[in-house]
Amino acid sequence: MTSTLTPPSAERAVSARAGGMPRRRTRLLALPEVRWAVAATALFLLALPLQLAGAPAWTWGPLYALSYVTGGWEPGWEGLKALKDRTLDVDLLMVVAALGAASIGQVMDGALLIVIFATSGALEALATARTADSVRGLLDLAPATATRLAPDGTEQTVAVEELTVGDTVLVRPGERVGADGRVLDGASEVDQASITGEPLPAPKQPGDEVFAGSLNGTGALRVQVERDASDSVIARIVRMVEEASETKAPTQLFIEKVEQRYSLGMVVATLAVFGIPLAFGEEFSEALLRAMTFMIVASPCAVVLATMPPLLSAIANAGRHGVLVKSAVVMERLGQVDAVALDKTGTLTEGTPRVVDVRPLPGTAFDEDELLTLAAAAEHPSEHPLARAVVDAARERRLRLPDVRDFMSAPGVGVKAVADGRTVEAGSPARLLDDTDDASPVAALVEELQRSGRTAVLVVVDGIPAGVLGVADRLRPDAAATVASLTALTGAAPTLLTGDNPRAAAHLAAEAGIEDVRAGLLPQDKMAAVKKMEAAGRKVMVVGDGVNDAPALAAAHIGVAMGRAGSDLALETADAVIVRDELAAVPTTVALSRRARTLVVQNLVVAGVFIAGLVTWDLVGTLPLPLGVAGHEGSTVLVGLNGLRLLRDAAWQRAAADGVG
Repeated sequence: MTSTLTPPSAERAVSARAGGMPRRRTRLLALPEVRWAVAATALFLLALPLQLAGAPAWTWGPLYALSYVTGGWEPGWEGLKALKDRTLDVDLLMVVAALGAASIGQVMDGALLIVIFATSGALEALATARTADSVRGLLDLAPATATRLAPDGTEQTVAVEELTVGDTVLVRPGERVGADGRVLDGASEVDQASITGEPLPAPKQPGDEVFAGSLNGTGALRVQVERDASDSVIARIVRMVEEASETKAPTQLFIEKVEQRYSLGMVVATLAVFGIPLAFGEEFSEALLRAMTFMIVASPCAVVLATMPPLLSAIANAGRHGVLVKSAVVMERLGQVDAVALDKTGTLTEGTPRVVDVRPLPGTAFDEDELLTLAAAAEHPSEHPLARAVVDAARERRLRLPDVRDFMSAPGVGVKAVADGRTVEAGSPARLLDDTDDASPVAALVEELQRSGRTAVLVVVDGIPAGVLGVADRLRPDAAATVASLTALTGAAPTLLTGDNPRAAAHLAAEAGIEDVRAGLLPQDKMAAVKKMEAAGRKVMVVGDGVNDAPALAAAHIGVAMGRAGSDLALETADAVIVRDELAAVPTTVALSRRARTLVVQNLVVAGVFIAGLVTWDLVGTLPLPLGVAGHEGSTVLVGLNGLRLLRDAAWQRAAADGVG
């Protein structure tokens, strides 16, 4: 174990541990879709109170007209371009329906429809831009320059793009590794959580592999470059996220799956309702009125609104309980999940190492508190994650730490200090037990702890082994219950996908109730595992938090990120974010999505009955336009109110009960 000195920027180190990166953010108003949607909404909100207050039409009419133009020109133009390719876009149909509503006096209804569609387009554009920001920002994890060593030992600062395979680079303490390669000389511990997800820095010595973007500890390393910058693990993660996002099957709401046929049929029917009576001698104005009435009552607006309120209500309810679901499509797809893959560190676990075992050796004069006090005193000057865990454990027991002197740390070995007049060493058993028989009590104790998934820290006092501390990343309190709930909801136990070592992963999985454990995975391995599950016909939900999870999150049917310590890339790539870091919210949200889908089906039936009845009336008899509008709007209000039932807290509580059951 080594004391990792705080790098030049503490915030940068914290960001690195969380898999973070310098933030690149597209400004909201930099997107034209957002600007048009904001303008349309503002104009609508200016016109509506004037109309409701009974102001003259000349005061609010132009405002509505401008709202139509600002919010509707872009979807209308895209719809016309789609028509050129012989495709009828539902957005164009909505613009036509809005104009049709305006033509028969329903100006406010048409403007509201325009605003809804403009806002939806803006949100989609924003989500796309933010994902692109995070993918580009990922490249900032790797430094822009590196120190290249010439054959004569001189140093050159060069751009990482200039490094070639076979070059030797010097990585100083606290620096980021500039290229993928292998250690030639030196010893240190490297924080590579952004790549592998391991909760603790990995010890590195000659022959070990290191990755670009990982953070070096206190030791200096000479590294031989083995991959070009364009082929580094970081660069491959970028490509994988981009490719997975581009090739992921297009997602649609249930109603959108039949929009082409419905839209085409509605247009043809409207023309027929107008043209056939006209051909048989009906007055032009009467034929037009009948056709417009038909278009209003047969409009898919009611069906779209029958679909959206349950999903939007579920999104709002989930948001109040700390779950950000990014779109109605995502909320619908959550209910389709039938397989779950979980990350380990920061997802199933808290992501912070803690002392879980304090084991004095038999025959020594130390009890647990005395052993922990001496170890914590020696570790106190160190900033290494294991050292912080030992000190925190002593503080939890309210132990008084003696002053220390002559503190030293050695990369890959541990720390040494004098405390209470005793020379205390704490660190790696493999380095401190070089001459100890494998059958000795201390070696047996170390092996026992390591078999149970602990990281063993040996404590040596005055040259004699005094005891061993077991450090582990603690399972979240709700992890086992969440695994059981997900198993009940999907009919299959979740799979654990982790970059951590197999022994620690297997032990933690057993505690959580997971049998399918896949450990030691790099980002491409996680994505490959998800793709294999989906190729077998499963709809996979991936839950993770780190940069190394991003390709799997992008490739999955649904990606869910843990929000508190989640990396920027994971948060932007994921379809949903658990903002409060409550793992139990995952199955509850899945259950809520299924309740929303049930209400969607109910609403579609109600909307369909109303549309069929009003259309039949209009075709067979003479449906008065006000009655047609009232019936159309009445059905919309009815299904809307039905969908709003999911806004209540009781809906979340029932979903939580469904998840447990």
